[in-house]
Amino acid sequence: MTDLDIAAKVNAAFKADAHDRYAELRARGPIHRVRILKGIDAWMVVDHDLAKVALTHEALLKDATPASDALDAAGFTAHRPESGLGVNMLNADPPDHTRLRRLVAAAFTKRRVEALRPRITEIAESLADAIAPLGTADLVQSFTGPLPIQVISELLGVPEDGRASFRTWTSLALGATSEKQREGFVNLNRYLTELVAEKQRSPGDDLLSALTAVHDQRDGRLSKAELVGTANLLVVAGHDTSVNFLGNAMIALFRHPEQARRLRAQPGLLPGAVEELLRFDPPVEYTPMRYAAEDLTLGGARIPRGGVVLVALTSTGRADPAMPETERDVLDVGRPAARHLSFGHGIHHCLGAPLARLEAEVGLGTLLRRFPDLRPTVPLADISWIPAGLMRGPLSLPVAFRPEQR
Repeated sequence: MTDLDIAAKVNAAFKADAHDRYAELRARGPIHRVRILKGIDAWMVVDHDLAKVALTHEALLKDATPASDALDAAGFTAHRPESGLGVNMLNADPPDHTRLRRLVAAAFTKRRVEALRPRITEIAESLADAIAPLGTADLVQSFTGPLPIQVISELLGVPEDGRASFRTWTSLALGATSEKQREGFVNLNRYLTELVAEKQRSPGDDLLSALTAVHDQRDGRLSKAELVGTANLLVVAGHDTSVNFLGNAMIALFRHPEQARRLRAQPGLLPGAVEELLRFDPPVEYTPMRYAAEDLTLGGARIPRGGVVLVALTSTGRADPAMPETERDVLDVGRPAARHLSFGHGIHHCLGAPLARLEAEVGLGTLLRRFPDLRPTVPLADISWIPAGLMRGPLSLPVAFRPEQR
């Protein structure tokens, strides 16, 4: 370990100060040795252009076979098919990735997503109604958490009595350590296995039912393991990222109140503001692992076969050479065509990006409109962050506002 010996632990202290830490790393070079969750050694890319190279490198694959001994020794299990999360397009390479993505895309269409706008708006308004008379709230518990989980639950056709556990399980799976992480994956996988079986027996008008039925002559159908893996991916990626993005975005707007005022005065800026906020402070701090299929050199670093490579998305958004250096740490909700890699790059570009954008636009717009004097009640420097893992976001966000009279 060299530069990132402390930061490599990616603990809560590092996450709270992530932008300054990544700026220091970029000044030292485009790629660094790190130690991440469970003590796994890896190389982390912090440079924007090198990130695009890494995300499309033909020898950096999702197949964990070359690194399996090291991962097993560290107690890491998410790469195994039996984890449930292992059999999905995020953890697959072509041709399997191509087949899985085509089948999922056939059910998860832009039309299906856009049709959710009225319902997402209704959910957001209902959540705002619940806290409006109170004058105080924890936004993570009362709004930024419940909104995405209710949306993804309704999209997948998850019964109401199963929704409360999703947030706990995914938080453990992505932000905990050792046995707690395994507990999250195991419980989520068990529940979704049962739900997939139920949808196969009695399909409804929901995405998971559509996935059980999707078929084409070239690719056939998704197997049961692929259905469960895809459901796991949609739950984890489809809600936890949005929870943390909404929290990060509100913190950014609290730190830049003039930008919040612009959005309240010009709500038409919201779609572009979502892209700028994704650039400025994305919810995925670093990408899932990629594995070197052969010895290679990346940004001057010699990476052996089986080496683990990550891309620090929290860093790349503020390292784009196409943007003047003086602008990279500036939040500008009116910035035209903000560029970022927050949804990935290349064949693994996030299929759920339209849903994430829609939730962010509706969620942020609702908070800004309903609560014009919304403000944090604790110093932003004291906010508690997810302590570990690839996600970055606040654990709580206490706020105050003028209560609505009923």
